[in-house]
Amino acid sequence: MMRQIAEFILGGKWPDFGRVKLATATKMAEILIVEDDEVIMGTLAYNLARGGFGVSQATTGADALRLARKLRPDLILLDIMLPGESGIEVCERIRERDQGVVIVMITAKDAEEDKVRGFEAGADDYVTKPFGMKELVARITANLKRSDPGYRGKIIEFGDLHLDTKNFTAKVAGEDLNLRLKEFELLAALASASGELKSREELAKEVWGHAGVGSSRTIDVHIRRIRAALEEMSEYEYIHTARGLGYRFEAREKESAEAKPSA
Repeated sequence: MMRQIAEFILGGKWPDFGRVKLATATKMAEILIVEDDEVIMGTLAYNLARGGFGVSQATTGADALRLARKLRPDLILLDIMLPGESGIEVCERIRERDQGVVIVMITAKDAEEDKVRGFEAGADDYVTKPFGMKELVARITANLKRSDPGYRGKIIEFGDLHLDTKNFTAKVAGEDLNLRLKEFELLAALASASGELKSREELAKEVWGHAGVGSSRTIDVHIRRIRAALEEMSEYEYIHTARGLGYRFEAREKESAEAKPSA
C-alpha cells in the first residue's frame, strides 16, 4: 500500500534504477532531503540512496538549517510547505550562510508567483508535485554537474568585468562581485556570446537545463539582481533588454552626468 501511495504522489511508476545511469561526480554526492511527509520522505530517501547518492533527512526548517551547517551537503531538496518556517524562509536563511550549495525546491504549488518567490529566495531549480523519480534524478544530476568546478573552465573579460567559469568567481575592477550560482551562470551564458541576442527559453535551457522557467519571470528576476550588483560597482552597462525577445550582452561605458543632455 505504501508503495502505491508513493507512486501516486510522485506521479509515476516505481523506478528501476538498475537501468538508469547517473552522471554524478566521482565522489558520492551528498543530498539533504527536507520533507515533512513520511511517505514522500521514505520514497525519496530510498530511491536516491539506491541511485548512488548519500542521503540525510530533515522534517522541519530548524533541522534543515542545523544539518545544512553541520553536513555541508552538495544539494538540498527542500519542500516549500513545512511546519513552522516555510521552505522559502529556510532557503533564504541557508543562502545567508552558503551561496554554493545547490537548492532544488519541491512544491505542490504550480503558480508562477510561488516559483518566482522560490528563485528570489535563492533556489536553483524546482520540481512540482506530482513528479517522476527519473525526472527528479535528471534535475539533480544536471544541477550537480553544472555546480562542479571541473564542468567548465574559461576566463571571460569585458570592460572591468572578469569571470572565471572554472572557479565560479566574478570580479569588477578587481573587486569580488557577490553573485549566487545561477546568477553567475546566467551572466556567464550571456557574456560567452557577447553581442548575440538570447531568448529567455535559450537561457533557461543553458542555465537550468530545461525551458520550464523561460515562460515565467524567473529569468527577469535573476537579470534584475545581476544588474543591481553590477550597477553598484561597474563603470559599464553589460546586459541590455530586447523588449519581447530576450537579452543581449555588450560592454558599454556608462554615460557621465556631464555627457547626458539636459532636460
